[in-house]
Amino acid sequence: MKTIPKPLVLANQWTIVVSVVLSLITQTAWILLLPLISCLLGLLAGYNPILVVVKKFLTKPSNQYVQEDYEQLQFNQWLAVGFLVIACISYFMKWTVLFNIATIMVGIAALVAILGFCVGCFIRFQYQQWMHRRKKSVAQ
Repeated sequence: MKTIPKPLVLANQWTIVVSVVLSLITQTAWILLLPLISCLLGLLAGYNPILVVVKKFLTKPSNQYVQEDYEQLQFNQWLAVGFLVIACISYFMKWTVLFNIATIMVGIAALVAILGFCVGCFIRFQYQQWMHRRKKSVAQ
């Protein structure tokens, strides 16, 4: 099972939270492009610049940190990218309410994850349970 050190996950989440706060204060989406591009590069090319930079500051070997599930991180990244794309498109279309809603949602999800509850993990788990029940009922 592929894993990723928790400090890298936290750095990614903090980047989202800080960019969301700055974006909401300034009411501009340009700041959201940092986590959006970083997450997209991570998903599509396997290279998240934020994680690469933060990894250089780790004081111990990566495997000595608490590890997070890589597949779960990928799922969460897709959710974050979705909301960040909605926020950016809404901003450029001058849909202020949708911009604020999408920005706040991704920010709250990242902040709550930092505090210990992963919304994306919950959604993925519920989806997996639903698929399991569906597959089980079809087999009967």
